[in-house]
Amino acid sequence: MQDIIEELENRRERARMGGGQKRIDAQHAKGRLTARERIEILLDEGSFEEYDMFVEHRCADFGMQDKKIPGDGVVTGWGTINGRLVYLFSKDFTVFGGSLSQAHAQKIVKIQRMAVKNGAPVIGLFDAGGARIQEGVDALGGYADIFLENVMASGVVPQISVIMGPCAGGDVYSPAMTDFIFMVRDTSYMYVTGPDVVKTVTNEEVSHEDLGGARVHAAKSGVVEGAFDNDFEALTQIRRLVDFLPLSNREKPPVRPSFDSLDRSELSLDTLVPEDPNKPYDMKELILKVADEEDFFEIHPDYAKNILCGFGRIDGETVGFVANQPMVLAGVLDIDASRKAARFVRFCDCFGIPIITFVDVPGFLPGTRQEYGGLIKHGAKLLFAYAEATVPKITVITRKAYGGAYDVMSSKHLRGDVNYAWPTAEIAVMGAKGAVEIIFRAEADDPAKIEERTEEYKQRFANPFVAAQRGYIDDVIRPHNTRKRIARSLKTLRNKQLENPWKKHDNIPL
Repeated sequence: MQDIIEELENRRERARMGGGQKRIDAQHAKGRLTARERIEILLDEGSFEEYDMFVEHRCADFGMQDKKIPGDGVVTGWGTINGRLVYLFSKDFTVFGGSLSQAHAQKIVKIQRMAVKNGAPVIGLFDAGGARIQEGVDALGGYADIFLENVMASGVVPQISVIMGPCAGGDVYSPAMTDFIFMVRDTSYMYVTGPDVVKTVTNEEVSHEDLGGARVHAAKSGVVEGAFDNDFEALTQIRRLVDFLPLSNREKPPVRPSFDSLDRSELSLDTLVPEDPNKPYDMKELILKVADEEDFFEIHPDYAKNILCGFGRIDGETVGFVANQPMVLAGVLDIDASRKAARFVRFCDCFGIPIITFVDVPGFLPGTRQEYGGLIKHGAKLLFAYAEATVPKITVITRKAYGGAYDVMSSKHLRGDVNYAWPTAEIAVMGAKGAVEIIFRAEADDPAKIEERTEEYKQRFANPFVAAQRGYIDDVIRPHNTRKRIARSLKTLRNKQLENPWKKHDNIPL
């Protein structure tokens, strides 16, 4: 028996060493942790339960029958994050460059299916060079098997991808179908085709970083939800994100003890909105002062900065915040902001997370670039997302809510549950000056009359009371009471029941 136990331990140790010490050292030299080191940081100490440690590929072509390493380039299993179950896979770059074989894919698929069946998030740590060329179509079939499970798990359990090294070809499509993607700056990149192929096909010379680095995808393409400075920061922040999320769509979001008083008043909010209607202010200040203990996990902080999205808590319960940001483009809605917010709203709705919306929006961004880019369809995504959402929705208009953007930003007309406005709110088709120049075009040559008409329009519409008279605004509240009023409203909405008409699925304007 002792011999058998020793053999077991020897096999385990061989599997744990992956591609060997030399390759582990090379991984460290690049500023990257190994697959197992990453798991140790991500999960609670001692909680990892590994599956399929001894799986090997079954390829016999190109001499591969003599090159077999236990685990076959991916570490899979389950563990806990702050005591809550998660499933995960971590690609091992020291073994065949983390490339995907049929056996490798089957390990990942097993984890994905277990996560859906048992109702727990799936976290993928990517550090791989794409398909294992020696396996040909078997590797491609393995990718497709993973993609299918990504689709089946969508909206059932949270799926999180962390790009921690190279990620190319088929390896980028699985993360693209997950709920959140994060990258590590300077050591990770993702693209469909690498710089060499780009040069061959288009004669364009580009570096790995400029083609698919964290800077590109976090700020320009919007493919990833955030970027971190190193492996350790990325993994600790993923732990923080998971703390906000329910384990599946069968559970309510987690509740955490809060030492923050629900009756807390923030008198500074009474002066947050400047007297000059054209002067910006930082909407993130409002989010931080409303959320429990100023804890806000922002999604897409470097992309479409004219809108803010992220998770926080009120009375210990997770909420999603969406807010126009007057500091950037006056908080206007454009293509990127609409896509960013729509995706976030739909995630919250999938997993029963209430949505708090702070509105200060002058409208949609005009111009040929936006129109040619399909602003109409992209803007409709956000409208569609808010309209179909059945979770509790609370809206606070702080200043401008002009035109169609008023409708889109979780208005009462899109089944907003509780809609508040600050006394500084202006709810109108457009700004006073532009409206007067259209309505009183015949008086355009008389500056005095135009000024008088503008003041008259402001008195009539540059306030929240017309909308309140119609019942589109439930109450006009003092800014310093915002947290208290939102918290009280959330309590009344805890047992909200609302269902959309039966359908196979909707057809959001993609």
